[in-house]
Amino acid sequence: MNIDIPEGKDPIGYVWGELVPGIGIAASQFSLAVYSHTTLGLREFEAARLRIAQINGCVFCLDWRTERDGVKVEPEFADAVLEWRTTELFDERTRLAAEYAERYATDHHNLDDEFWKRMSAVYSQKEIVELSMSLGSWLAFGRLNHVLGLDTVCVLPSHRS
Repeated sequence: MNIDIPEGKDPIGYVWGELVPGIGIAASQFSLAVYSHTTLGLREFEAARLRIAQINGCVFCLDWRTERDGVKVEPEFADAVLEWRTTELFDERTRLAAEYAERYATDHHNLDDEFWKRMSAVYSQKEIVELSMSLGSWLAFGRLNHVLGLDTVCVLPSHRS
C-alpha cells in the first residue's frame, strides 16, 4: 500500500472514512449508489464496469461480479468484455456499454456524432447519463484504490463479514 494504515485499522474504512471523512464518506455513498440505484440491465452494467476495471487494473474490481436477484454474468463474460468488438455473447446495448467505457476512459475527446447516434438509438437520455455517472465513479474510485494500493484489500461495506 502507498498509504500508511494504523495497526488494527481496516484499510478501506480508514482511507475512505477516517482519513478524509468530508470527501471519503460522500465518495463511498456515491460509489454505492451506482449499484443500488441503477436502472441499467445487468449485462450492460457489468460490461461497462468490467471494461473500466480492465483499464484501471484494479484487482478487486476485476474479481468482483455484480449480483442482482441471485444472478451474475457467466464466467466467460470478463473475457468477452476484452473482445467486445467481436464477441458473439453481446447484444448491441452490451457492446456499446463496453465501447463507451473504453472510450470514456481512454479517448473521451473523440466521442463523435457517429458514436452518439449509435448510443441514442439504443439508450435513453436518462440511461446515457446514468451510465456516464457510473463510468465516472468506477474510473475515479477504481483508479484511486489501485494507485493507493488499496485494491488488494478492498471490500464493499455491504460485503464485509
